[in-house]
Parts: sequence; C-alpha cells; structure tokens
Amino acid sequence: MITFEQVGVHYADAAAPALSGVDLTIPEGELCLLVGPSGSGKSTLLGTVSGLVPHFTGGVLHGRVTVGGRDTREHRPRDLADLVGTVGQDPRAHFVTDTVEDELAYGMESLGLPPDVMRRRVEETLDLLGLADLRRRALASLSGGQQQRVAIGSVLTVHPRVLVLDEPTSALDPGAAEEVLAVLQRLVHDLGTTVLMAEHRLERVVQYADRVLLLTPGAPPVLGEPAEVMAHAPVHPPVVGLGRLAGWRPLPLTVRDARRRAAGLRDRLAEHRPPAPPAVRPGEPLATAARLVVRRGPVPALRGVDLTLHPGEVTALMGRNGAGKSTLLGTLVGLHPPTAGSVTVGGRTPHRTRPAELIRQVGLVPQDPRDLLYGESVSAECASADRDAGAELGTCRTLVERLLPGLADTAHPRDLSEGQRLTLALAVVLTARPPLILLDEPTRGLDYAAKARLVEILRDLAAAGHAVLLATHDVELAAELSHRTAVLADGEIVADGPTPEVVLGSPAFAPQVAKILAPGPWLTVHQVADALAEAAE
Repeated sequence: MITFEQVGVHYADAAAPALSGVDLTIPEGELCLLVGPSGSGKSTLLGTVSGLVPHFTGGVLHGRVTVGGRDTREHRPRDLADLVGTVGQDPRAHFVTDTVEDELAYGMESLGLPPDVMRRRVEETLDLLGLADLRRRALASLSGGQQQRVAIGSVLTVHPRVLVLDEPTSALDPGAAEEVLAVLQRLVHDLGTTVLMAEHRLERVVQYADRVLLLTPGAPPVLGEPAEVMAHAPVHPPVVGLGRLAGWRPLPLTVRDARRRAAGLRDRLAEHRPPAPPAVRPGEPLATAARLVVRRGPVPALRGVDLTLHPGEVTALMGRNGAGKSTLLGTLVGLHPPTAGSVTVGGRTPHRTRPAELIRQVGLVPQDPRDLLYGESVSAECASADRDAGAELGTCRTLVERLLPGLADTAHPRDLSEGQRLTLALAVVLTARPPLILLDEPTRGLDYAAKARLVEILRDLAAAGHAVLLATHDVELAAELSHRTAVLADGEIVADGPTPEVVLGSPAFAPQVAKILAPGPWLTVHQVADALAEAAE
C-alpha cells in the first residue's frame, strides 16, 4: 500500500537531511507505529505519504513514495484526498468550519458524497468517538483533547484507505485515547485500512502495532516486530523498561503480559519500599482558589474549586478532556475572571493585575506553544525572553540547550516540531523563574529523553522553592514528578492528595509499573531499579 524507495528529504539551509535512506514497504491493512527521538524526521516521513512534503513544506524529496500506486511527487495532497486521511500534531490547523457536525461533514462535501451517506457517516463517527454531546458545539469552545477527537473524526468520515496520524493521542485523556485506538484497530482489522502513526506515548499504542519503524538520527531506519525493535530502541514505554530491567524474554508489550511474569520480581521487592517524597517546606501559599466558579460562555467550566499551591510542591492536575484543567490554569494567570469565589496569586487578584507585574509572579506554558512565540528565530525568542525577564543574556538559550540539545539558533519557530516548539516556549517562561509555574500538557510532542530532562529541571525549581502546577494526561509524568495529584471532573475537584494515594487507587490514572506490580507501592521503573540495586549490595 505504501512504498518508500530510497527516500530522503533535505530542507534549504539545513545542515543535515531531515530524512535519508528510507527503503521499505507497508502492506495494506497494517498498523505501523513510527517511533524515534524528537527531531528524527517522523513528521517529515508522514508528510511524504500525504504529499505535504515537498508540495507545501518545500525542500527536496529524493527517491519515490507511492501510496496505492500513486506517486506523491506527481500527486498533490488534493489529488490524494480520497485515498489518504491526515491528522497532524495541531488539530486546529485542520479546521475549516465552525461547529463539530459541520467539520465532520466537510471532507465528504468536498468529495461530493450524497447527503444521505454524509448524514449516516457523521452519526457513526459521533458515536464512535464519543462526540454526540458536542455535535453543535463551536470548535473554538472545545478543549484540546476534544478538538483532537474532532480532527480524527473529520478524516474517518471520508473512509480513506490510508490514515496518517501524527501524535493522535497526545492531548487525550487515558479513556479517550483507548477509545480512539480501539477505533483504529477495528478499521485495520475489519476494513483493511492502513495506518501509519507517529506517537511518543508508547505506553498507550505499542501493543496495537503490527510493526514498528524506528528512526534514529544518523542511523538507517529499522522496521520490525514491536518486541524486537523495542529490545534495542532508545525510546520505549515503562513496561518495556521494566522488562529489560528484570531480564524478561521476550519483552512484554502489555500490562497483562508483564503481570503474568512479575511474581518473581514482586518477591524480590517484598522487603523494600520506595523512598518517601521530600517534605514540602512550610510557608505562605503562592496561590489560592476558594470556591472558584468560572463560566466560559454558556458552559460552567469550574464549579466551586478549592485549591492551594505551596512553595516547593509539584502538583499534577488530571481529569478527562473538558474537565476544566486549562480553564483553571488560565484563571490563575488572569485570562478568565471568576464568576464567583476568589483566586489570588502572590497576594494579587490575577485578572485585575497588570501583565508586566503578574509575569513576575506566575508563568504559563499553554497547550499551543505558538501563543507565546513571536520571534523570527530561536535566538530572537531567547533574546526577547532574557530582556523581558531582566535575566542575564544567554539564560534562555542555556535552558533550551539543556532541554533539547542541538536546536539551531537560526531555526524559525513555525518550522519546529511540536515538541521543539514546546521546549522553546517552556524555556521562555522559565527564564523569568516566576514563583508559580503552570504547564498545560507539557509533554506533548516530547520523547522520553526530553521528558526526563524536563522532570530534572522542574525538580530543581521545586527544590529552589517554586510551586509547579501541571495539567496533564501523562500518568507516567505525574507518577515520576508530582508530590500531589488533584483530579478534576466536570469542573469539580473529586480527589486531592499525595500522588501515590491518588493514582494507586485509580485504574485510569495508575502508571504501568503500578499496574504490573500491584498491590505494591511502586510507581516508576527508576524506583524499582534503585530498590534492586540496593538489594544487590
């Protein structure tokens, strides 16, 4: 179905090709998972299948890519629209209408399908993706995860033979991600749809893959069975990391398979316990919300929220898509005035405080990092961040290099991958070192190595007395980093306590290691590795 013949891509002014030496075939009715570090060329490879590379992105395409017999060098994306459905990292870039129902129908209208067919497919897709209650909602009013489901639905209604998906579950809560992946699996198994998908959250998707394609900068692509590729891949989910640590062969890809082999490991860990998290220093809270109510248009987004954030504490804010997480973060930086109740940050009321003053108290990295990036290059963004924060020249650039080594000074922010843009926006905010740091889905587009560097930086900030609040669907990040976890549901906080207590009792928010080694207290591979090393001494 998809054939790559010695494919390479080189962009103008780039020191090295974005892609080289890709020579392989993906047969019909297969789900192929594309993995690799940030910047390894995953999005570029997906673009060569949809025709976006080089017809829209520019650059030089070497070799040939054929999809269903059509050469993408000769067929522009519009010529492939009936064959290839594409969902990129930014769902908003796909939208051309104003409401959910219209967006689901738009692709079919463009292809001239009969109205009765369009109506039936829209209804099917609304039910498949759990969007029925949102059918008449404005797209601009949806959460990031809801927008992502709509973007996926808008290509499913066309019934393409090939689906090209770039980080399709990055903004979805665990339940919604499972629903979307179950739909994709049904399309592959029942209809013979070919799916090529890039994803960093491998703990969610690797068990669904028929084959895995590993891209590593400076090395030839590797295509093989998931367990074989994961055995040596530099990026891998916690279940694989635990399997490597325990010496299990073949490596398990699912929690179920790992649990079946974990009895011996549980016995080895029986006399050990993870170290207690560092105690949060006492002191005046940096931010407080009291019986906070916020309405966004007709939608009550927050209902009576009580939350206090202390210096030195990392708090994970979790909950399904549309629960109100982004609204709460936005209220803390003054974007949304309270309808009732109160909110204070550093003793100030955010929506009544001048931005120049508020930025010294709180910084927000939003879901879409482009909201913060206005410069013409990475170096211009960093220089501007240093000036705005009154920091020493080079402070922001040092943070960027620490988070994501090798990012070129001359690169334009719009040409960066989603993960690279997020890294740049994060460095811009951290340059000012505000006492309160808010992060909205901070690991979207980040590989495991970049996420580990982010964890290290946030830990250092917490140790220095900063408070960190991160809204996330990444249960592995919450388990690794946060002292405390709060769960939002329909605008209300339904759980708030130490992270082990909250996540160990939740099948939705428990990390993979906790599920495998239940009923023990273990949350991360690092905890298990440290305990085994201690036992061996």
